[in-house]
Amino acid sequence: MGNGDSVFFSRVLTELTLSFHIIYATIGVGVPLMIMIAQWVGIKKNDEHYILLARRWTRGFVITVAVGVVTGTAIGLQLSLLWPNFMELAGNTIALPLFMETFAFFFEAIFLGIYIYTWDRFKNQKKHLLLLIPVALGASFSAIFITIVNAFMNAPQGFDLVNGELVNVSPLLAMFNPAMPSKVAHVVVTAYMTSAFVLASIGAFRLLKGSNHEYHKKALLLTMKLGLIFSIATAVIGDFSGKYLAEYQPEKLAAAEWHFETEAGAPLILYGVLDNGEVKYALKVPFGLSILAHSNPNAKVIGLDQFSKEDVPPLYIHYLFDLMVTIGMWLIFLSLVYLVGTWKKWPFIFSKWFRWLMVLGGPFSIIAIEAGWWLDEVGRQPWVLRGIMRTKDAATASGHVDTMLWLFAGLYLILGIGSAFVLWRMFRKNPVEQELADRAADKAGDMK
Repeated sequence: MGNGDSVFFSRVLTELTLSFHIIYATIGVGVPLMIMIAQWVGIKKNDEHYILLARRWTRGFVITVAVGVVTGTAIGLQLSLLWPNFMELAGNTIALPLFMETFAFFFEAIFLGIYIYTWDRFKNQKKHLLLLIPVALGASFSAIFITIVNAFMNAPQGFDLVNGELVNVSPLLAMFNPAMPSKVAHVVVTAYMTSAFVLASIGAFRLLKGSNHEYHKKALLLTMKLGLIFSIATAVIGDFSGKYLAEYQPEKLAAAEWHFETEAGAPLILYGVLDNGEVKYALKVPFGLSILAHSNPNAKVIGLDQFSKEDVPPLYIHYLFDLMVTIGMWLIFLSLVYLVGTWKKWPFIFSKWFRWLMVLGGPFSIIAIEAGWWLDEVGRQPWVLRGIMRTKDAATASGHVDTMLWLFAGLYLILGIGSAFVLWRMFRKNPVEQELADRAADKAGDMK
């Protein structure tokens, strides 16, 4: 296998690993906050349903954490094996957040274990709630630190290269790079948004399947409220991300928007197809790109004509951008209609077809997360460290990467099917109705 094949299979394996890991990582970041909010609402309203909601979400969360640990370990292994030249350079510069991410995970895991172990040992639920604060913080800071590494790849700084030697290394300057604020905010908030819609889809599915229990109605209402809040926040942060790209990575913005010629008052291109360099069937929003990039309808936006051909990212990232934005806008609309409809008691809110839309909101939010990560990673190409190291120069020259690809693909297949089966069995054998009845019986026994 030649060097070109090694680069290709290294990229495919890394994309496969990240695409699989991001599902569990996103849930791992967002669900602890959902658990904490559910328990807080239960305490505030003195409502056993929300307390149970927090417990059941925690049980499922533990399974996703276990899979996330395996895939996260796989990523660390692959960085060293597949991208040795990148790690040699970046490891000396950006190792601090990698270490801090591990510390944040252990911080989260320790308090999660204590929280689970002490479920029935706290008579005061408020004190038990306090254990969830470090769990939620640890999960979020894990995402923050690992995203800082990704931001560094898009805007590398904090070092100088002199005759191929790394000098003047400043880890803090490398961490606080220009890409960090918008990228970290976007990753964390979209994790909250996705987790809310995934949990909402579970509640909607249970209602569809005939369980009209108040527990599922409360779960759906709470998660759709949170989904609306975080989807709106995602849209706002997305606007800041567009402005960052316009200033620091104009080639990525231009490729994502099929903006070929530098011009003022640039339109925003949505959808369409690219046929021999010509954009067809697109929806053009006048001045939209200039507003997105510079908050000025007459601002000049740099086009792909300002970059050499070998530095232009793959143009198919436009479809990823469209997919991500479309799903995000749809989720805002869906959650808003549901909440207003619930308040106004619109009949169609309780219909099967509308509940199916809410069920689909969970998978769609995960697809949007995947599209966003592909947009970010593919949009940085051909660079692994933008402007410094190209992807082809960072990869291993090993001839066995194709074998690794098949082995890891098999591992992810087993993990995906296994975790889904365990979760299904866990909740099927312990339905909400039975658990509420058991808890009521236990309380009655305690009173006697």
